[in-house]
Amino acid sequence: MSLKRTVIAVMIPAVLLLLPLSARTRAQVGQGIMDVNGMTEAQLTALPGMTPALVKGVMEKRPFENVKALDDYLKSQGMTAEQTAAIYETAFIHLNLNTATGPEILLVPKIARRMTREFEEYRPWRTWEQFDREIGKYVGAEETNRLKKYVFIPIDLNTASDETIMTIPGMTPRMLREFKEYRPWKTKEQFDREIGKYVGPAETARLWRFVVIGG
Repeated sequence: MSLKRTVIAVMIPAVLLLLPLSARTRAQVGQGIMDVNGMTEAQLTALPGMTPALVKGVMEKRPFENVKALDDYLKSQGMTAEQTAAIYETAFIHLNLNTATGPEILLVPKIARRMTREFEEYRPWRTWEQFDREIGKYVGAEETNRLKKYVFIPIDLNTASDETIMTIPGMTPRMLREFKEYRPWKTKEQFDREIGKYVGPAETARLWRFVVIGG
């Protein structure tokens, strides 16, 4: 191998290490579980145990700040823990890995109680690779991948890639364009004003759950 090719081969891995984390990470919102805050009436109706009155109530109260708020509402309407757990198998409100409380974490179906401690211990979470490594030590790859469906690592509005932004539940190509058009984002008030022009306050609040400025 020539000296020039040898130097290039050595430099490429070094350059990759210098890339921002956002350029090297995969999607930051877990995939495979629907977001209750963004589901259609028909999708909500299809969930186990959901009556027309419950569907109407959920739609009127959205967006729920977190899954505990949703759970409290459903149980106030007479649902049991077993009934809500059945819903959470397919529909949930994703947990912010950096802020979720113990009671929120324990609403993930079949989660081990010790995960409340492990989720908090490794904060701040920055990448899926970090999650795979740290949580995988305790529960293995299969369970780590299942838990990943229920969580998200906040997405930096100013640096996230198109691929990462599109993992936000209900994200559309048009909204992706708007997210990028107003960079650099500086405040939540700016986000509420600019994104609210297109989707209204409820959907703006739902989208805000998944993002951070300068995270």
